[in-house]
Amino acid sequence: MSRLKKKYVEEIREALKEKFSLSNNMCIPMLKKIVISMGVAEALKDKNAMQDSMKELSLISGQKPIMTKAKKSISNFKLREGQTIGLKVTLRGIRMYEFFDRFANIVCPRIRDFRGFEKKGDGRGSYSLGISDQQIFPELNLDEVKREQGMNITFVTSAGNEEQCLELLTQLGLPFKRKQ
Repeated sequence: MSRLKKKYVEEIREALKEKFSLSNNMCIPMLKKIVISMGVAEALKDKNAMQDSMKELSLISGQKPIMTKAKKSISNFKLREGQTIGLKVTLRGIRMYEFFDRFANIVCPRIRDFRGFEKKGDGRGSYSLGISDQQIFPELNLDEVKREQGMNITFVTSAGNEEQCLELLTQLGLPFKRKQ
């Protein structure tokens, strides 16, 4: 069992149950999955961009990403239906908790001028954030990184509302902005 999952089972579940006065253990919010996605628009011009991004995302997440394809052709973007335009990874179980632990404790402090993430979820129990540069992850060798590439990270929880979701992520260790 990972360190973060052990903390969730032993401490966080009870704290959430008490704070939201939940009578049923199945109603306690939990982290279901983490989805990391990366749009690789440069792949249309440079054929190696997709392979480089795939290698970097697999190092960051610990598993092989899948390629996402365009559903419709859009002439203004020179995009054809079926063309590969991005990558995504869905983390569950042990890998999910390991990634969350590394992200909250190692990666977030490495973000330049970081004051915390905004406390604004989607209202339905998920939280998404964007990172503008993948070079903050310590798994990557900075000599081999050729271009700056951003990514979106979505934390999907079983929480019914935004308040429970944000409280769960705060208890797990995700740094949010403090109120002034």
